[in-house]
Amino acid sequence: MQPSNDLHHAAGGGPARTAGHTAGRGRALAEAPADPGYDDPWYDALASNWGEAAAPGGPAAAVPSTRPDREPPAPRGTADVYLEVQRSTAFQEVRARYRRFVVPAVTGFFLWYVAYVVAATAAPGLMARPVAGAVNVAMVAGLGQFLTTFLLTWAYARHARLRRDRAALDLRWDTQELTRGLQSGAS
Repeated sequence: MQPSNDLHHAAGGGPARTAGHTAGRGRALAEAPADPGYDDPWYDALASNWGEAAAPGGPAAAVPSTRPDREPPAPRGTADVYLEVQRSTAFQEVRARYRRFVVPAVTGFFLWYVAYVVAATAAPGLMARPVAGAVNVAMVAGLGQFLTTFLLTWAYARHARLRRDRAALDLRWDTQELTRGLQSGAS
């Protein structure tokens, strides 16, 4: 909360402007010395050898270059870090392990599903054949679809846990360290 300096405030919350108040301020400004009177090293001072004349009436000294002799490397952004990780051999190995499991699994499951649909439409006599009581081949194949889905999910989770999770976690850690380094270097 700001001090009021014993001034009454107008409806807007600011100090009320009275004739005595503005006159007092004008008198204070008139009494102020021309010199600021404080020790500010940056007040009205040029940096040494930056644009000052070498001698009175002589040419001004050249402003030194802020660029180094060689070009600095381009600043690395977060996108550069992710591209670097993507091109790494560790990332490529994780992706290859993923593809070696997923492509055959998806292909096999898709063929099994298409075979079920084709058999149900093209061979209704085969699908209607009873297996045990009221259970027919179509019901067994349909339940087999669910069983295959659960088995494939279990196999995928096991494969990921045993063959990819450790390497993926290491990559994630490295990526976070690299991006954290960028953030700390920028500040």
